[in-house]
Amino acid sequence: MLEVYFESDKEAISFCENLFQLNKEIELHWKTTKAWGNYLQLEHRTPGTNFMETVARAMSGVFVAHRLTNMINSIIRRNYYYTNADEIERIMDLSHWICTGDDEDSQMVRNNKDPSKLLFSLLLEHINQSSTIHFDSLVSFQLKTFKEQIINYVGLAIDEFKREEEHQAFIDSLRGYIRKRQSKLNTIYILQGEAFTFFSPDGKKLSRMELLILMQKEPLYIVGLDTEEMNLSPLIAMAPGKIKIYGDNPADPKTLTVINIFQERATFESISKFPFRSYLKK
Repeated sequence: MLEVYFESDKEAISFCENLFQLNKEIELHWKTTKAWGNYLQLEHRTPGTNFMETVARAMSGVFVAHRLTNMINSIIRRNYYYTNADEIERIMDLSHWICTGDDEDSQMVRNNKDPSKLLFSLLLEHINQSSTIHFDSLVSFQLKTFKEQIINYVGLAIDEFKREEEHQAFIDSLRGYIRKRQSKLNTIYILQGEAFTFFSPDGKKLSRMELLILMQKEPLYIVGLDTEEMNLSPLIAMAPGKIKIYGDNPADPKTLTVINIFQERATFESISKFPFRSYLKK
């Protein structure tokens, strides 16, 4: 038999829900005490080796649902000294993404480590060593290794946040630059690809040499652009009144950057609507 105490009613309910989703062969008796709050007696009806693992997984789910956000918030404020509410909120979002995301990018950021596995192993180790578990005490004193890992991930989230701030400052500087510029073309047409292909309104493809000449006439270094960059730099040099981008991937990073900078000036449409069909036939 295993005894488990939860001070929080919500956490006790969450634990029971997790427990029975994982294993319906567990017998549970629940009562409340003034000293410790919710007192749960757990017993496995069918003998087996996975009883403790089930309890640890259920408890891990409680921690992620009810304690992880507070831990991250505390780390941001106490370990990294952030006080601005908007900054804290964004870092919180990035931290959760790094800690719990299952996409390739989040896994790559955390070097393919899974913090939930560490949390589970620490909880299981403690449960195996004691027949009485006080959840609040366990969280406060037995998860040091897990917290150290979360501190590291919050640091990575802050690095990402700073990169976002720098990128946004770069975008803002480009917006300010093109607002002051007079357009050299009313409309420029773009085909997506590994690199953009540019077309004038009469359907003529702009050569690399023509683009370089346009860029050399502009002090792009002022806004940190390189004349060897052949996607964004030509557009900043031309500052067209309208940009029409055609392709199959509206989520293409180059495309999103152009739309972010030029805003209402830039639109994206399917390649099927590209006006210069003869070029596609080639």
